[in-house]
Amino acid sequence: VSKRTGENVILTDAIIKEVVRKSAEFWPKGIQYDFIGETSKQVITSVSSLQNSIISAILLVSITMIIALGERTALLVAISIPGSFLLSIFLMNMLGMSINMVTMFGLILSVGLLVDGAIVVTEYADRKMQEGIDKKDAYRIAAQRMAWPILASTATTLAAFLPLLFWPGLPGEFMRYLPLTLIFTLTASFLMALIFMPTLGSLIGKKAAGAGDNVSHLAVGGNFDPNALKGMTGSYVRLVSRLIKHPLRFSGSIILGILAIFIAYAMSGTPVVFFPAGDPENIQIHVHARGSLSLDERDFLVQKVTNTIKDNPYIESFQSKTMAVVQSSNNTTEDVIGTLNVNFIDWQYRPKVDKIIQDIRVLTKKIPGILIEVVVPAQGPVQGKNLQLEIKGENREVMLPVVNAIYDHMQNDVNGLTDLDNTLPMPGIQWELEVDRALAGFYGTDIANVGSVIQLVTNGIKVGEYRPDDADDEVDIRIRFPEQYRNISQLDEVRVQTKGGLVPITNFVKRVAKQKISTIERVDTKPTYKIRANVIDPTERNNISSALENWIEQQNFSSLVQIKFAGTDEEQEKSMAFLEKAFAMALFIMALILVTQFNSFYHAGLILLAVLLSTAGVLMGIMISGRSFQIIMSGVGVISLAGIVVNNNIVLIDTYARLKESGMEPYLAIVQTVAQRLRPVMLTTLTTVIGLLPMVFMVNIDFAHRSVEVGAPSGNMWVDLAIAVSFGLLFATVLTLLLTPCLLATRVKFSKKYRESNLKSLSSTVGKAVE
Repeated sequence: VSKRTGENVILTDAIIKEVVRKSAEFWPKGIQYDFIGETSKQVITSVSSLQNSIISAILLVSITMIIALGERTALLVAISIPGSFLLSIFLMNMLGMSINMVTMFGLILSVGLLVDGAIVVTEYADRKMQEGIDKKDAYRIAAQRMAWPILASTATTLAAFLPLLFWPGLPGEFMRYLPLTLIFTLTASFLMALIFMPTLGSLIGKKAAGAGDNVSHLAVGGNFDPNALKGMTGSYVRLVSRLIKHPLRFSGSIILGILAIFIAYAMSGTPVVFFPAGDPENIQIHVHARGSLSLDERDFLVQKVTNTIKDNPYIESFQSKTMAVVQSSNNTTEDVIGTLNVNFIDWQYRPKVDKIIQDIRVLTKKIPGILIEVVVPAQGPVQGKNLQLEIKGENREVMLPVVNAIYDHMQNDVNGLTDLDNTLPMPGIQWELEVDRALAGFYGTDIANVGSVIQLVTNGIKVGEYRPDDADDEVDIRIRFPEQYRNISQLDEVRVQTKGGLVPITNFVKRVAKQKISTIERVDTKPTYKIRANVIDPTERNNISSALENWIEQQNFSSLVQIKFAGTDEEQEKSMAFLEKAFAMALFIMALILVTQFNSFYHAGLILLAVLLSTAGVLMGIMISGRSFQIIMSGVGVISLAGIVVNNNIVLIDTYARLKESGMEPYLAIVQTVAQRLRPVMLTTLTTVIGLLPMVFMVNIDFAHRSVEVGAPSGNMWVDLAIAVSFGLLFATVLTLLLTPCLLATRVKFSKKYRESNLKSLSSTVGKAVE
């Protein structure tokens, strides 16, 4: 079990602990040890939370089916859940996939989806048994009748997730396990619904008690009378009967309502975030200080920071490290003199980490000579600071003014930034010795000889190697000046051996002071400087990035300098472009499947229209919940929704097409279709939504310890995806039950008018011919 992929972190931590415990028996007395920052604890907590969500989802779905279908039928459907899980996990194990947070959420999302086929089959068989057909024949007929609709709905759902397998970059590596899990699980559920479920149902199936009030009126070939239907089904059918009499009026009002939702969302100013930020269990603090500080001076400053924060009651443990030299990297700059790794107590007993970080900043601000930078562990595929700029060019002299101008603007004029840094070389001097080759040749020497004598002042000249008797490695033998002569001024006193004797190198060597450059970073073979900063409010990151980009475009910077937004901006742009293409590709594949299934562009267009309009439900859910639009999670939610929404429409339109082919009058076929499909449509929607409710409300019911947690940080990552699917599916179900019948009736109405127009034209032509 791993956090994403890779090694089994729980087993690894357990092995390390056991090794330490065994070796500690031989340590000298007085040495103590403790385990801090264990990765396995976070993994166990996250996986346990998702496991509890799966159990909660299964229980909620089972209770819903018992209420709607009765105990025996609900048991049949409930069996398909562990059966599909076991088969999908077996397939994942064969491919070497790990059980991680993404695959666990994929299982949660599939709980409501994998029962759809089983619900459709068992519901149809139950209705046949209510009509008096034997249970074996009822399940045989149900499997045969629903085979193509279930195959089409499963194929379209898989088509929605298939493009996500080709997601490039780090976000793709992170999220790829979600479509893989769903593809395996839904494939297993298809086999369960059409093979295992009918077989088991023919043995233990039983019609639901008290569900036969409307059966005689819903039977195909019977005397269908909408006014004779009772309960919610009767009320709904009579509503549809009235709506399809004026389909254009109702359809137009629905479309206007959806447009109003899009306009309201655009005006709401909902922030856009690349990936949800959770509440971390630990942070890292970098201590920045400049100047020619000795190791003791650096350690003194790091200790002051440590003593300042050590009494914080919400800190469980921490460790500090003082560094003599730090090379600039993706995470640090050269002026970092030390780091502190801070671990917090459990989230239930402390405030949000943002509040703790704010308190730490206030306390450490009083320490003169240092600045602190807080590094929060990466959540998901997000790496590095919120804002990252790369400035590339061939000429450093041209690049430096650009870097300084952007840095000063971000430091002085841009609000909402913190932990601002850059990779410019630290202020300092490095001495360069410029050799006049012509004069050196005149004296009978060269650069190689000059370099050799200079080494006497620095690291020494290697003259040989020596391996002691008690060592395996060889030791260098070097010659250099005594320590009191190894200094800058001695460079001017060094003499080099020539044919004419010893000559001071100052005769042909000039010592020049230059800006110190400790590291040179290149991107795409070009020297590159970086400016990085965190955003105090993550929801404002896009606004700040856009404003900064507009400011840079207005400046008259040299065309020889390339400025690029990297990090989150780059990944966000790539992810948005990919998700748009993935959504379009999913719709295209769905269209091919639907046209093949129905042999009708109009019916396929109706289903795809429901997919497009369901996005209004996602936006409405975001506004109601007060969340931000998460590009990765909400975007994946929209694509996932596309595969889910088509299921109900496929079964609905397939039933309508078959009734119409049997010779039934089109308007009556529409009414009987919605009457027959109301229960399975409602059940498939409710099971999916109810299965996601624990994630939507971030409720973690721990069945092992009999406790309930609300708002755990481990659930924050998935709440936006669950909200997108839940609200979008509920909205799409309303469209399926009300708008789809009206759009079917619209085609019937126009076809009728077209036929009447042709008939009148034909009658007129025949009349003129007779005359």
